[in-house]
Amino acid sequence: MKHRAVKRRNVVIGIGAAAGAAAVGGITLNANASNTRGGSTSGSSGALVFDKDDYTELTETIADAAGKNHEVVYRFYKPRNYVANPSDDTHQSLVVSVPVKIDGKAVDASKAPIVLANAVGAYMPSSVAKATGVGQAQLEMTGMGAMPGGGTPSGIPSGMPNGGTGAINGMVNLAKLAIAAGYVAVEPGTRGRSLTDSSGAYYGTAPAAIVDLKAAVRYIRFNKGRIPGNTDRIVSTGTSAGGAMSALLGASGDSPLYDTYLKEAGAADASDAIFATGAWCPIADLEHADAAYEWNWGANKLSTGKQVDQTVSKELKSQFAEYQASLKLKGMKGFGNLTARNYDEYLLKTYLQPSATKYLAALSGSDRTAYLAKNTFITWSDGKATFTWDDYLTHVGARKKTTPAFDAFDQSAGENNEFGTGTTKARHFTAYSLVNDTTGLTAKRLDSDIPELLRLMNPMYHIAQRHSNRSKHWWIRLGTSDSDTSLTVSANLAAALDNIGDDVDHEYYWDQGHATNTDPGDFITWVAKVTGYKK
Repeated sequence: MKHRAVKRRNVVIGIGAAAGAAAVGGITLNANASNTRGGSTSGSSGALVFDKDDYTELTETIADAAGKNHEVVYRFYKPRNYVANPSDDTHQSLVVSVPVKIDGKAVDASKAPIVLANAVGAYMPSSVAKATGVGQAQLEMTGMGAMPGGGTPSGIPSGMPNGGTGAINGMVNLAKLAIAAGYVAVEPGTRGRSLTDSSGAYYGTAPAAIVDLKAAVRYIRFNKGRIPGNTDRIVSTGTSAGGAMSALLGASGDSPLYDTYLKEAGAADASDAIFATGAWCPIADLEHADAAYEWNWGANKLSTGKQVDQTVSKELKSQFAEYQASLKLKGMKGFGNLTARNYDEYLLKTYLQPSATKYLAALSGSDRTAYLAKNTFITWSDGKATFTWDDYLTHVGARKKTTPAFDAFDQSAGENNEFGTGTTKARHFTAYSLVNDTTGLTAKRLDSDIPELLRLMNPMYHIAQRHSNRSKHWWIRLGTSDSDTSLTVSANLAAALDNIGDDVDHEYYWDQGHATNTDPGDFITWVAKVTGYKK
């Protein structure tokens, strides 16, 4: 990678409790910065003005979605805070990358879409503090632990380590693909559920991540004319918990529900609405996720061969039926009312069989024959794949999570930590799990702040509100073998958006697990299409 310095300066990033300062990735970390919430600094102060001349010009070879290499010359703007009163400015900072030349041809990105690529996973912190170029946002996974009964916490692909810092294994780097396509890429860091201050209080739990993403959007829009790109054409992307946050960001544009949090952080005085949303395998609708999970995967055993508690599974399935009926959703493509009784048929006809058909049709004749020989549950006729729901479940095999999958009776799930508060690491967020708690709790009711936190964290709530400034264009993807969540979560999300008239592109990847993206090139093309961008 070649470097050409342009108006260099030290970027100051605070780390709160430690004394002195240290250099990390070429960035000076100022240990004297505040690590407490609150403050009165205006979000529209000069501290949030983007210096468009403070960049380093880099040259990098970047492969596009088809694997073709391109020489991309781009301006890289080092980490800078996007709020005036950061509680943790190591995480509440972002980087910007702007292409100026691709394969020797000059690029004018002044009107290009801005891809806001978050690196959130498992509701853990993400950071760009060490970034020295595009696509280096990191997910921090230290101290995640393991799920009871086997498996890994929500949002982490199987086989991924539960400690250390790094990008999620196998996830496509959309920031790099964005600048290789001539778009502007913005990568924000965010607070996450594992962060504690010097007193042991958790300050990155709900709703910190979504507040940070909204603040990042406000920063971008506040700096219209200074940050290159079209600030009215921001496209959010995220995977897993990051997919849920991306969907929530799109659904809740300019919702007043977040105003107090944003003011406290010193967010810029601007809109937090985005134009389009990309969400891969979103771990969303958490208060109903346990019920949805059992409806989908209740019959499947764990990887250990052990069957989950079927009494609990059946009770949760019953809850799903009530919840699904309350949504009063109509399926996409004219399916009709969606209920717990016909949802398997809906998934088969609308997503699963078309997904298998697309996969098989793309294979060579010999490879297709070999695949069908190994997967005899599929009937291949007239270029279409058909099979039953039960055979599909058998094909997927082991479920990833025990029951309840998200609000664990022993409060050990990552999502229990996500709703922690103060020095309390984990809390229940569903009445069912509270009643069945195994840790010795005697409380009869959920903590009084939980209902509001659930509204702050659930895109389904905001879709029902029909915010006028919500995203109107949606790209939603999930792997058919992804048992990190229920297939109904993304399907309900898509149907709810479709029912209120939004443009929704929703598909499942056949035989793919969690955190996968098999059509990134199509997404990059979709961004240009929905934003109306032409080079």
